[in-house]
Amino acid sequence: MSSKLKMNYIAGEWAVGSEINRNINPSDTGDVIGEYARASEVQALQAIDAAYDARIIWQRRTAEERSDAMDRIGTEILARREELGHLLSREEGKTLLEGIGEATRAGRVFKFFAGEALRLGGEKLASIRAGVDVDVVREPEGVIGIITPWNFPIAIPAWKIAPALAYSNTVVFKPADLVPGSAWALAEIIVRAGELPPGVFNLVMGAGSKVGNTMVSSPKVRAITFTGSAGTGRQIGMKCMERGAKVQLEMGGKNPLVILDDAQLDQAVSVAINGSFFSTGQRCTGSSRVIVHESIHDRFVAAMVERMATLQTDHALKNETDIGPVASQDQLDQDLFYIASARDEGGRIVAGGELLARETPGFYLSPALITETHNAMRVNREEVFGPVASVIRVKNYDEALEVANDTEFGLSAGICTTSLKYATDFKHNSTAGMVMVNVPTAGVDYHAPFGGRRGSSYGSREQGTYAREFYTAVKTTYTQA
Repeated sequence: MSSKLKMNYIAGEWAVGSEINRNINPSDTGDVIGEYARASEVQALQAIDAAYDARIIWQRRTAEERSDAMDRIGTEILARREELGHLLSREEGKTLLEGIGEATRAGRVFKFFAGEALRLGGEKLASIRAGVDVDVVREPEGVIGIITPWNFPIAIPAWKIAPALAYSNTVVFKPADLVPGSAWALAEIIVRAGELPPGVFNLVMGAGSKVGNTMVSSPKVRAITFTGSAGTGRQIGMKCMERGAKVQLEMGGKNPLVILDDAQLDQAVSVAINGSFFSTGQRCTGSSRVIVHESIHDRFVAAMVERMATLQTDHALKNETDIGPVASQDQLDQDLFYIASARDEGGRIVAGGELLARETPGFYLSPALITETHNAMRVNREEVFGPVASVIRVKNYDEALEVANDTEFGLSAGICTTSLKYATDFKHNSTAGMVMVNVPTAGVDYHAPFGGRRGSSYGSREQGTYAREFYTAVKTTYTQA
């Protein structure tokens, strides 16, 4: 463990906080990754004031200057992706391959928005009045409050911070208290490689009840973008709407994966294993409900159990590990609660769902597959957020579609089929914001829009060119020549 305290970054200066957070490795709870300063409410206000005061300075920088800053940040992230991936896996529990992949994605996101900073355009319209010009332009919103979750501790901050800065906004960034390490490393790269003026970017680590609430309540914060639980998201949304702030919410998912009887079995199993269990099932787009046609059900379940027996759950940094630990004791307790709930309601645990002992003490849980479930069961209604997948047997495609759409969420949905007819129908009639055919429900491209419907998302889409909808405001001007 490094003895040097990792501090908050406020108004161009590193600042100690009111408390210290010890960052624990979920693969080895005896390993303290580092100590990180938690900001106070006063420091959160100072960061907001700094961002507010710096907004005009940053808006006056040219598009090329902003593009160059994003490019420098992306270049350093990519150059250090193995180091950053190692840190990410150590503190969050993803396998090392997944951690390096996430760090790579973060670098690519900054590179993408380096280009977008130069491409932000407007429109010139013909007026219905003679001699009048109509111009439509996009302008920065101002101060953006960014609140991110623990499950993607560098990629999600990147895809929020990069467009915010590229489109001339200033930032107050609060990462998840559980995983401050990756966020701090990213922040250090941003402020140094980005060569940003003081106040343009601010890092305030700490609890959401203190730092996050201060950000959400401040009239100087024009917009809040949040990824996390549905309950917290709804609270943030209400507070933002009460004061007229712009808000973007990415919340939970209860994502269905439909397996039709014409699916290629090996492909369907691979898609389900990836979507349900990789990243320890801790993805909002994970396949938590596997809806299987009755004629292929038994063969599919048997093939899943056989494949799951080959998966190695162990320390995230071991090369042979397929599934890392659950991120925390609280999350492990939640996973076990839903496994027990499913069993109590008549579900059958056909594989996994057991605590595992490894060389180092950690939050190890074997991936669980639960059969004999129906869509009204609690495990199929509420987000588990762990390596737990339930199987629902259906009679035909129509029933599969009905069950898939029978949820308060609407983030991602998938189908495995060789039928163009059913694939096309599913793409049109699924009520999810993202639809996957013969690919896992988890796993998206950084240049494409990301987001869901209903209880999963609120506000405009994230990522790609669609990010400009949240981070900019449209202004229409009329000029008499």
